[in-house]
Amino acid sequence: MPQPLLLIDTDPGVDDALAILMAHDRARVAGLTIAAGNVGLAHTVANALKLTEVMGVDTPVFPGCPLPLVLAADDAAFVHGADGFGDTGYLPAQRRAEEEHAALAVLRLSHRHAGHLTLVALGPLTNLALALRLDPTLPSRIARLVVMGGAVTGRGNTSVPAEFNIGFDPEAAHIVFSAWPQFDLVDWEATVRHGFDFDRVEAWLRADDARARFYAAISRRTRDWTRARGRPQMLAADALAMAVALQPDLVTRAEQRHVDIELSGRSTRGATVVDWDGRSGRPANARIVLVVDQSRFEELVAAALGAA
Repeated sequence: MPQPLLLIDTDPGVDDALAILMAHDRARVAGLTIAAGNVGLAHTVANALKLTEVMGVDTPVFPGCPLPLVLAADDAAFVHGADGFGDTGYLPAQRRAEEEHAALAVLRLSHRHAGHLTLVALGPLTNLALALRLDPTLPSRIARLVVMGGAVTGRGNTSVPAEFNIGFDPEAAHIVFSAWPQFDLVDWEATVRHGFDFDRVEAWLRADDARARFYAAISRRTRDWTRARGRPQMLAADALAMAVALQPDLVTRAEQRHVDIELSGRSTRGATVVDWDGRSGRPANARIVLVVDQSRFEELVAAALGAA
């Protein structure tokens, strides 16, 4: 079976890094389009370049939007470190980013690989929203869109109802969700159901592999932060979305529903609004991933770290 061809829109970020490692282990990657989110754009671009250097690949890196479309938003440096990679002080990559803007790269690659490209969105959807505004026909050329974002019953990780990627740029998410006829949604609540035991993570990170060593270094701060808050497991939202992108049959339970984004509520801005009971009459636009095969998910992660 041929390897899938992926285009990854991302804001690296510790969990983004794990997802990108997984992608390069099991797929062809046409490019990394980069947005601000977990930290600012200068850092997310530098992190993407460093990660490709660690892997020994020449995947092109396309810098994108440095800000949300409308309103400024707080980053997640308190989890990922000020540089997004755990403040490890790594030596900058020797590689340079491409000059083409991420939104234009999305459109160009969608034409080059029309009908064959899986677009995996791991960060705020700013770049994709801009690409859609430039060319609303984009979805017709993408074979599949997988989005990590949202909290489908309102148990978010930013505000009470909002998940970080959607909450960082709700207008962008609204544009993408409104324009895309069908996409896979891997939300924060699914992430919480599919965590990793800390002992298992530590065993993976002891693998004699450059990827494991680098990931152990950049994730140490996040792992310590997670333990300090009494969380029972390590959570990896972007890795879960990447597992779904790489192996669609990994999903064991999903629901087809219409999903939209709340933009103006005083307490609910950025909330994922799911029409669970079909009251709106609008067609389902999302396959909401609820449960995946945990053992297969963990096998993909372990292999990407050289631990399998």
